[in-house]
Amino acid sequence: MNKLAKCPANYVPLTPLTFIKRASMVYANRTSVIYAGVSFTWRQTYERCCRLAYSLRSLNVVKNDVVSVLAPNVPALYEMHFAVPMAGAVLNAINTRLDAKNIATILLHSEAKVFFVDYQYVPLASEALRLLVATSNNGSSSGQYAMPLVIVIDDADKPTGIRLGDLEYEQLIHHGNHQYPGEDVEDEWDAIALNYTSGTTSDPKGVVYSHRGAFLSTMSLIQGWEMGTEAVYLWSLPMFHCNGWTFTWGVAARGGTNVCIRNTTADEMYKSISKHKVTHMCCAPIVFNILLEAKPHERCEIKSKVNILTGGAPPPAALLEKMQNLGFHIMHAYGLTEATGPALVCEWQTKWNHLSKGQQARLKARQGVGILTLADVDVKNKDTMESVPHDGVSMGEIVLRGSSIMKGYLKDEKETAKAFKNGWFFTGDVGVIHPDGYLEIKDRSKDVIISGGENISSVELESILFKHPSILEAAVVAMPHPRWGESPCAFVVLKNTSTTEADILAYCRKTMSKFMVPKKVELVKELPKTGTGKVQKVELRKIAQTLQISENTSTNNKRSEKQIHLDQTRYHQDELQDQEKVLAMSRL
Repeated sequence: MNKLAKCPANYVPLTPLTFIKRASMVYANRTSVIYAGVSFTWRQTYERCCRLAYSLRSLNVVKNDVVSVLAPNVPALYEMHFAVPMAGAVLNAINTRLDAKNIATILLHSEAKVFFVDYQYVPLASEALRLLVATSNNGSSSGQYAMPLVIVIDDADKPTGIRLGDLEYEQLIHHGNHQYPGEDVEDEWDAIALNYTSGTTSDPKGVVYSHRGAFLSTMSLIQGWEMGTEAVYLWSLPMFHCNGWTFTWGVAARGGTNVCIRNTTADEMYKSISKHKVTHMCCAPIVFNILLEAKPHERCEIKSKVNILTGGAPPPAALLEKMQNLGFHIMHAYGLTEATGPALVCEWQTKWNHLSKGQQARLKARQGVGILTLADVDVKNKDTMESVPHDGVSMGEIVLRGSSIMKGYLKDEKETAKAFKNGWFFTGDVGVIHPDGYLEIKDRSKDVIISGGENISSVELESILFKHPSILEAAVVAMPHPRWGESPCAFVVLKNTSTTEADILAYCRKTMSKFMVPKKVELVKELPKTGTGKVQKVELRKIAQTLQISENTSTNNKRSEKQIHLDQTRYHQDELQDQEKVLAMSRL
């Protein structure tokens, strides 16, 4: 046995790049990408990726170079998920919702060699590059960093002619070699993608994915979701979110069709679903509201089942039930950037079919069980490392381990070591395990607010608030939002009494990305604290549950202490009733 060895015949490094090569042969004439008035076959998409990879190499892009891109869900971004690693480089898809300062920070931290920019984001990218030049001139960056080569992605359907330099995306495709096979992946542990957990900090955490992890996570998700061949996938989820939860590679693995849309509007989604007979789509729960609140002229009848994989924030059971009534089949997932997207899925059990729609929706709202790639998932006491009882009540930290977990944080050994302890990846999320083994999140120990699928760090938001000259203390927690699921709520202690909520909100709009701006600022005399002086965010979350979103920020929504107490009491009663119902159902 020991004399048997690996050789090129029996061992090939795992990489999702094999998916598109296979698709070009097996599904050569099947439609691969649809966007506005343009469509491609899998043979054409593969050849375009080969051409782009060749052009990148001719621009001196070599192994481990970072190629950044700022673009919506257009064919170019899809193609780069294959072309960039085919050139041996690492793809960094940047969140288009970030501001110029955050984008400049990512470009600097990643040392991006090439920066692709969609024409729609040229003004934003120009400002980011200006800030990047200023940072370099001030000497605040460590070492010497050459500015990235900027390439504009023009609209494939209606070219705009917008340029930042001499190069344009389609020119690289035209001048490339369609027979270029791509660089060999010699080690499956090599990096394939770089994704940032947050672009809102001066020291962002860049999560590095391996070819192996991307391959295995993709295979697990297309299997767990039961995505068959000839699937028609609607890109309602941004590709910059964990590489589209790996479905950028997964659709190619199944020879499906990618329906790309520039804007996630009700009109575009309904028309695409109807026209192209969409079978699958991913999204955060915020997209449910967009579909449910569509105006009559925006709607189209859903004539066939549309499978939706949702995650990013726990969807309310009532929302799931409404979507089901429209004809959508929902599967709930839980994941995070460090886990290459979804790590748990709420796999459906046949015995649940006899339950009422309300009960089914509540079961679907749970985060579920580990995907095949995970070797193990557990909820543990992080101090003792003991597993919590499977009673649906005992809480602990969610921990994971398996081949889909990240390689680590770029240039951050300290944070990588904190995340990997005792053979586990610590998610920072608090949850319970039900008697049937299904996991449910109860809180986030990292105090991350998930708004419309976007992660917002309360600590980062607080650091910005503290810079306001009139603010003495600030604490930020999540509050319910009817559209975004959650939104930031800021509790502020002022140095004087003249500053208003409207003043602070105006300051926030000027100093942070739009999606980070608190939807409510509550002015308080003092923050609740422990004996050691630590702010008790648990108490603030209780209060935030009772507050109303500020629609008119010129006046504050003040209520009596008695009313706040009554609201808190009702909230606790409802919470206990929900826990009892879910626990009873989990024992079915």
